Parts: sequence; C-alpha cells; structure tokens
Amino acid sequence: MGRHTDKVGDAYPRAPSQEAWERMGSEERAQVVEALPAEVTYDEMAMPEGDSHQEPKFIAKAALRGYFKRRGRKVYVGSELPVYYPAERRFAPDLLVVLDVETHRRGKWMVSHEGRGLDWVMEVHVGGDRKKDAEFNVSRYARLGIPEYFIFDGGRLTLEGYRLATPEARVYTRMESHHGRFVSEVLGLELQVEGENVRFWAGNAPLLDSEEFIDRLEDHSVGLQRRAEQEARRAEDAERRLTEETQRRDEETRSREELERRLAAEELRRNLEAQSRDELERQFKELQAEMARLKKSQH
Repeated sequence: MGRHTDKVGDAYPRAPSQEAWERMGSEERAQVVEALPAEVTYDEMAMPEGDSHQEPKFIAKAALRGYFKRRGRKVYVGSELPVYYPAERRFAPDLLVVLDVETHRRGKWMVSHEGRGLDWVMEVHVGGDRKKDAEFNVSRYARLGIPEYFIFDGGRLTLEGYRLATPEARVYTRMESHHGRFVSEVLGLELQVEGENVRFWAGNAPLLDSEEFIDRLEDHSVGLQRRAEQEARRAEDAERRLTEETQRRDEETRSREELERRLAAEELRRNLEAQSRDELERQFKELQAEMARLKKSQH
C-alpha cells in the first residue's frame, strides 16, 4: 500500500526542485542526499496488515530479482523504499522497479541523484480505503511519469494495471487483461493473480520465487542423485556381468586347455603303443628268421 498523506504544505522532507539541484555543486548535492531520511514517519505509514500485505510483496520481489539476475540484466527491485522526486512529497511504494541501473543496496531513491525516476510500481492493497491506491496513486504516479502502475488487491484477489500511452502522457490508460493476464511492456513479462499472490510469466514459463526456486533445485538435485545411483547400479551390474563373462571365458579356456592336454596324452599313448607293437613285430620277425636259420644249419 503506498505511503502518502493528503496534507498540503506539510513539513515532511522533500528533495529540492530540479532547477535548484542543477545549481548545486557536487559537495552540496552530497549533503542534500545524505540529509534526506531513509525512512518514512509513522504518520506517513499505513497500519500493518500482516502476511496478506507482506507476503505478496516479498514473493514478487524475489521472483523479479531472480529473473533479471539470471538474465544478466542490471535491474533494481526495491520494496517500501522512500522515493524522492524533485520538490514532491516522498512516498514508499510496496514494490518498485528501475531498469538498467546498478543493483547495490539503497536506503532511498532520489530521482535527481540517481538520474532517473521509477519505471514500474506495484501497490498491495488489503484493507482500508482503496482510494489511496486506486485514485490518489493513479493520479500521482501518472503525473510523475511512472510508465506502469499495478494494484494487487489481496482481499479481493484482483489485479489492475495502468500504463502511460506515451512517454509524454501524464494520465494513465487502464490495461485490459487477456484471460486473466496483464502484459507489462516495461518488464517484458505477464502478470496474473494466482492463489493469494501475483504470478509473473516469461512467455509460458512462470517466474519462481525463492522458495519455489529452492524446491525446484532440490527436486532437480534429488533427480540427479537418483540418476547417479541408477547409473552406479548399472555400472556395477555391467562390471559384475563383465567379471562373470571373464570368469566363464577363463573356465572355457581352462577346459579347452585341459581337453587339449588329454588329447595330446592320448595321442602320445597311442604313438607309444604303436611303437611298441612295431618293435614286438620286428623282434618276432627276427626271432622267426633266427629259428629258420638254425633249422637249416641242423640239416
């Protein structure tokens, strides 16, 4: 919910006009920036509205920061940051985005010092008077030249979008949704209400908040671990089969070698038997010849 008051001529700190800023030297500018408070007062703040107000902001902030960081684009995403436009009453939007700027931490956004204003704002409304967000801020943010402004009603679970038709326009044109989605030309994303929060989409891919991203990483990690375990089991099975195949081949080799040894021994035995028979036959023939010779000599 936007921080503001309807008082006129209040004593709340304001940034100097752009003309006054341009007349200042660097040292005086630094003093002005340092002097502007980095917080808003209790009178400027809306009453706390619990998780229904806080959670949508934090979830959207995390989703946008993660998305642009992964894309390598420098985009500043802030929440309830005091914003000082030249000579204007400060305000602290629930969520703000400035494109293509350094993303370091800030305590406030001073337009003259940063060199540019806000590109995108979203207010989260839960209870109370909707005029603060739906009328006053619609008029003020358009007058300040903020290109797009969204209102998420956490009580009604509705989303409204407003856009400046041209950079020079200072009155918003209300956006029309397409099947419940609004197109943010500034962010290059689509928005819609999902459950009790706002979901951002990049094409058909939803932007994940921190918890969802961690859950997705954990699921991915568990999946990788399971695949690693499966691969390890397959490797063990393959190694076991290789060992069994090697053992089987070794056994076959040993069996072939044993058979070859037996065949060689049998061949040797046969050769020896053949040699023995030949020797006996030779000796028998010699004996017969000797007997025949003796018989002749007797006659």
